This record gives sequence, C-alpha cells and structure tokens, in this order.
Amino acid sequence: MLRPSLSTFAVLCLAASLGACASSRLDAPRTRAPQVGLEAVPAVPSGTVTAAPLAPPPGVAASPDASLPPPGPQAALSPATPTVIAEPVTPPAPPPPVVATGRAAVVGSWDARDATGANCKVTLSSAPALDLYKASASACPNKDLAKVSAWDFRDGEVYLYQPGGTVAARLRQGGGGGGLEGALTKSGAALALNR
Repeated sequence: MLRPSLSTFAVLCLAASLGACASSRLDAPRTRAPQVGLEAVPAVPSGTVTAAPLAPPPGVAASPDASLPPPGPQAALSPATPTVIAEPVTPPAPPPPVVATGRAAVVGSWDARDATGANCKVTLSSAPALDLYKASASACPNKDLAKVSAWDFRDGEVYLYQPGGTVAARLRQGGGGGGLEGALTKSGAALALNR
C-alpha cells in the first residue's frame, strides 16, 4: 500500500480548510453597518473682538509716546483703547528697465535698406535652428538678402545666413546704437537694419 508523504497530507488539509472558509464567506449575506447620522451642533457664541497695540518685544524700550497705554494686563483688549493707524509707507522706486544686450537686443523685426535704397523686412527669431537661430526676409529685392533663413550673434556682430550655411551679411551696432550697419558678403554693398 502507498503511503502519502507528510507534505502531501499537509497540502490536502490546507486546501480543504481554505475551500471550507471560502465557501462559507461567499454564501453568507453581506450586511452593511448602518451609518450614524450627524446631529446638528449648536453654535458657540464668541466674545467681542477689539484692537490694541502690541507690547514691545522683550529687551526693547517702550515708545516715548505718552498717548499709548503701557504694556501689561491693564492695556489688554478694551474698547476704550485707541487704534493707532500708521502712516502709509512709500513703496521703493521701481528698478531701472532691463536693457537687452547681445543676442537678445537684436531679436525682432527689422527694416532692411540696401545700398540701392530698396527696403524689405528681416525678422530675427529667438527660435533655435540647429546651431543658429531662425530668420526670415520678406519682399526683399536683393536676392542674397531674400534667401536669409538663419542668423547668429558672435563677437558683437550679427551674421545673416542663407540655406546651406553661406553668410549673406555681417552687421554691427551703428553709431546711434539703435540700428545695425554692415555689408552684404558677396557684393560688399552696404546694408542697414533699423527698427
């Protein structure tokens, strides 16, 4: 006759007891505990609120103003204590406006004028385009300037690039500080950008 091992016997006993527990739990009706309703809580009356100046911090001499009551229990909150209203404080002066320099100073739309006097719009964007920044030109009669698609700011100069990386123009801030002056690279003709 075969003899079951002790581990087999233990597994069978465990399975039988789990089956019995599971079936008795599943067959029992589920009931939910009744919820206790919240009773209305009566409002608690509060005392009167009044204002009075605070006593100075420990170690600080009291104000020489005799109209104020001395600190202590007699100066506690009472309706007869006058309320002191401080003079309005003047806000500090605003900081000076931030003047953009370098690359940030040239971002935006520019009116371009070449040596022939022809005008067009050149926009220098802050959106990156690989190692450079995006640029665009509209209604430019000069073919080299019309192809501008990127720009960069290096060593105080603005470089305008055509697709493929060809430098179309180099410009530097003009004497008045508001515009850029330079030349087209191929022809060497003068070019100015103004706001």
